Amino acid sequence: MSALPARAPQDDGQRAGSVAAAEWARLQAAAPQAVATIHRYLRQLGTFLAPGSVTAAENALRQFARWMVTEAQITAICDVGRDDIEDYKVWLAGKHRSAGQVISRETHRQRMRTVRQFFERIIEWDWPDAPPRNPVIAGDIPKKPEPLPKFLDDRDAARLMAAARASADPRDRLVVELLARTGMRAGELADLDADAAVQIGAGHWLRIPLGKLRNDRYVPLHPDLVGLLAAWTAANLEHIRRCKRLVADHRGILDRHVIGRIVRRVAAAAGVPGVHPHRLRHTLATQAINRGMRLEAIAALLGHQKMEMTLIYAKIANRVVADEYAAVSAKIDALYGQPPTLPADYETTGMARLRRETHARMLGNGLCTRPPELDCRLESACETCAYFRTGPQFLPILTRQRDHAQDHGQADRAALFDGLIQRASTERS
Repeated sequence: MSALPARAPQDDGQRAGSVAAAEWARLQAAAPQAVATIHRYLRQLGTFLAPGSVTAAENALRQFARWMVTEAQITAICDVGRDDIEDYKVWLAGKHRSAGQVISRETHRQRMRTVRQFFERIIEWDWPDAPPRNPVIAGDIPKKPEPLPKFLDDRDAARLMAAARASADPRDRLVVELLARTGMRAGELADLDADAAVQIGAGHWLRIPLGKLRNDRYVPLHPDLVGLLAAWTAANLEHIRRCKRLVADHRGILDRHVIGRIVRRVAAAAGVPGVHPHRLRHTLATQAINRGMRLEAIAALLGHQKMEMTLIYAKIANRVVADEYAAVSAKIDALYGQPPTLPADYETTGMARLRRETHARMLGNGLCTRPPELDCRLESACETCAYFRTGPQFLPILTRQRDHAQDHGQADRAALFDGLIQRASTERS
């Protein structure tokens, strides 16, 4: 039995592969039975899963084996019990990435799911190193987070494309335009065959190889991409033939890490933060659904096998909601721009009395209920008369009238009563 899987998974190219191989060698020395079982399992996965999925499983199970050896001192898979998984869950939740951040909830979920599937399958396959029952229960796996896809709005997308076209490196522009106009995943772009661009009838198409979901597909090429690919092929034909990859030059072929660096570099030049290759895929899907493209066509473009994967874009770009909101927005603006009108008989007797008293003027023996929009030549007639006299005994009433005028914004009347109060106060002294 080989010490390593038949297809040695690699993370960051050869360097990451050598790091993984070195760690497997250390684990092999400490727990040969457990490592042999995991490697046998990975070879089985390679018969029905895509290489990327096998690589992800290898990463998760290598981490689990590391925990078995260094934290739990367990050397055989069959010795893993329920209590051990409880400890592993706590250890995994506090695990940090290389940047010092705690692993994401989705990573935590995928690692626990991989370990559960590992036990589930080897028990079902009746392997000798399998435990009697699965120590990982369904409740150990966190619920799948369902955030809405993050995309670039039209302004930022236009700035990114302008920066790509202004780049001095033709590879930068080609990579960004291919991602933005086809919705490819980074891994699919890196694996484009040398003859991926084809002409069928009058149209030009790009054959995208087996990717995440193992489904070859053809996507139409925008005329700008046809020109870019023609120029790129003419300038790099020797390298393309040698590497058997469409996007290859004197620097060699692409991988997803190089593609990520290219996108981040162009985004930095455009002044658009937080851009990565998959965000361009989300952006294309959002742009397409906003402009009326059918969900079935979007699913075919992106290579979705289930419509549920495409429907998530409808949540962030629901044209029906947008159209209906636009239809009522004018009515909403009108509502905010003018006071609402109610039927004349809506006002009750109490409401009418309150409305009149709100604008009423206080007189010496009552209130003037003249509507505020009407002028009155007799307003405060007595107080302005030459024969009017007042004294200290009227100060409480005068003060109330002055305060009433101030409360109702009647500055002239308030000033009039201030003068009368001063006169009454002078007489008192």
